[in-house]
Amino acid sequence: MLKSTSGRPPWIGIPFRVVAVTFLLTLLSFAVALLLSLLGTIVYSQLKHVAPNLPFAYRHVAFPFAITVGAIVLVLSLVMEIRNYRQRRTLAGIERAS
Repeated sequence: MLKSTSGRPPWIGIPFRVVAVTFLLTLLSFAVALLLSLLGTIVYSQLKHVAPNLPFAYRHVAFPFAITVGAIVLVLSLVMEIRNYRQRRTLAGIERAS
């Protein structure tokens, strides 16, 4: 089992993991929302016999959805990483004491 030299878990990786997870899930949600909104816009335009308004799908559907998902993922990821860090720190303290 590998141990850190100070006996405490490193905290420096937390911001990098939070930013990476937030970026990837925001990008994924933007891609999925954009695909679905483009398909919905095309289906709507075919049903109503009008020209599809594709910029609407970018500006008013996919982008706000991705920003909302990104904010939620940022908060949840930060909470989970902090909770995990505190648990590892407590377990390291218990291990040192025994």
